[in-house]
Amino acid sequence: MSEQVWFITGASSGFGEAFARYAIGQGHKVVAAARSIDKLDALAAEAPDQVLAQPLDVTRTSDAEIAVKAALDRFGRIDVLINNAGYGVVGAVEETPMAELRAQMETNFFGAVAVTQAVLPTLRARRSGAIVNISSLGGQLSMPGFGAYSASKFALEGLSEALAGELAPFGIKVLIVEPGAFRTNLASGGAMRHMPAHPAYSETVGPTREFAHAMHDTQPGDPAKAARAIAKALAAGVTPLRLQLGADAVDMVRGHAERLLADLETWAPVALD
Repeated sequence: MSEQVWFITGASSGFGEAFARYAIGQGHKVVAAARSIDKLDALAAEAPDQVLAQPLDVTRTSDAEIAVKAALDRFGRIDVLINNAGYGVVGAVEETPMAELRAQMETNFFGAVAVTQAVLPTLRARRSGAIVNISSLGGQLSMPGFGAYSASKFALEGLSEALAGELAPFGIKVLIVEPGAFRTNLASGGAMRHMPAHPAYSETVGPTREFAHAMHDTQPGDPAKAARAIAKALAAGVTPLRLQLGADAVDMVRGHAERLLADLETWAPVALD
């Protein structure tokens, strides 16, 4: 595989770190971006000629523009953008204040859009490259307690689907990744915000809250395998628009699609009347 430049947001831990380490191992250059570059020091020290540790708060548009310029100044181009920065919210819709919902959208959705818009001019000019948006199986379906998180991922997937059609004439690929439960820091205290519990939702959201509290470091998915799967999809002659990762993601997305088709069939006479 020829040398590439990967630009990765949220690269200080979890998926982002795994993607960066995979790219380094393949001989690629890496722009490892995160809000705090202190957490990137070790990664940069391991491969100083390959890694640019770049501060980037995706909720600040100016940060995205500065980071892209720094990447181009250092490496001359960007081949693969991975929008990975994000966090989770657990809580019923009624339990989630508007400020929390807006903050979730600012990071998981608008942050990815800001970085994408900053990178697009150089990809279009070169008429090549790829944009990988890390969604979730929660970007295809949702469940009680994950409304805010899924809303941000649904929005990202809708934009990505349109983006894929817009960029196809320029030879730029768009890949939506829908992981299931992987051993990342998403379920840790700092990356998963729990809203104050209301007793009215103890039966519906309670199990989700308990699951989110207990899942950290117990998830079956290996982030290093996710990195290899993404690289394989990008290298394919026909890259899928969506790539599910993990048995849970495959099973749940398939079941959701089957229920959607069953409802469509059942209610088609009403819809067509």
